[in-house]
Amino acid sequence: MASSPAHDIPHRKHRLARLLVVLCASALLHVLFFNWAGGRIGLPAMSQPEEKIITTELRAAPEIKPPAPPEPKPAVKPPKPKARPKPRPRPVAPPPPSPPIAETAAETPSSMPIAGMEAPGTSVEAAAEVAPAAAVAAPPADAPAPQDEQAASYKIDPPPSAELKYDVQALSKGQTAYGHGKISWASAGNSYSIDGEAGVLFITLLNFRSEGMIDEFGVSPVIYTEKRFRRPETNTHFHRERNTISFSASTQSYPRQGGEQDRASIVWQLASIGRGDAGKFSPDAEIEVMVAGVRDAETWRIRVIGQEEIEVGTGRMLAWHVLRIPRPGSYDQKLDIWFAPQHEWYPVKLRFTETNGDYLDMSLSKVTKTTLAATQ
Repeated sequence: MASSPAHDIPHRKHRLARLLVVLCASALLHVLFFNWAGGRIGLPAMSQPEEKIITTELRAAPEIKPPAPPEPKPAVKPPKPKARPKPRPRPVAPPPPSPPIAETAAETPSSMPIAGMEAPGTSVEAAAEVAPAAAVAAPPADAPAPQDEQAASYKIDPPPSAELKYDVQALSKGQTAYGHGKISWASAGNSYSIDGEAGVLFITLLNFRSEGMIDEFGVSPVIYTEKRFRRPETNTHFHRERNTISFSASTQSYPRQGGEQDRASIVWQLASIGRGDAGKFSPDAEIEVMVAGVRDAETWRIRVIGQEEIEVGTGRMLAWHVLRIPRPGSYDQKLDIWFAPQHEWYPVKLRFTETNGDYLDMSLSKVTKTTLAATQ
């Protein structure tokens, strides 16, 4: 039996309401599902792990102070050298003063043939500081002197040519030895020559020769030659053409200004001054002379002590005593010379004294005037 339309309308409303309930229930279930899944699985766009934020603070590094340097030690001021009345800068550590005969005092123990007979100047104290005599410390390679300083000139009168012989007495480390010495002086016109030797106990320790001119400055060397026992020969050249002084035993070079001497000629220059300008010899007077050794040169201060009566092998006589003054604090020899005015101002006695008290004494035993002429 067919239903009528009026009867179908309530039935449709009931079915529509049921459908709405189902849809609402389904929607609710979907919402609950997504909430549950989101809490357990998470979505790519919403499940990023929480970033950890690290906060840093920049601070200036503490200043590192360098360690304090050690306090400087107070500098030790070197002693001031005594002022010289007539400064003339020259290399230090000069060769031993004296005419070449002084070299008897410069031999080392190895050069002495007799045990215990070392010449003066070879003491342990001196050896610790300097080499024997001429082998002292060398100065700088070039030591020019002031060019505006003029060498002193004197009235000179060279002694007559002669051969002088000496008795030699040496004291070394408490032991005394005896020997001989000889100097031949020849002067003729404007030239001169000096030949000498010295020895102890029949052994010749030193031979030397000086040759040169006699000019306005007096005795003016051209060449000085020295040959010591068991050592090579050395030459010191005084170049007149280029006004320099040079040495075969070193590279030193000095300007030649006139008036310079070698170890042999210095004695005869003083004798020539005494004969020609005796007024220079008065007590406490001083004479300065540049003296060249075998390696270098230095200004010598010669002080006049006064007249003394002495006795030598030829008798008693009055003589002018002069003294070479070494530099303060040096190991240089002290040189005493006695010149006899009544005997042509010949050097009648010489004494070389070391800082330790050792000495070499040369006393005139015989003088013979000669007619030898120096080679011109």
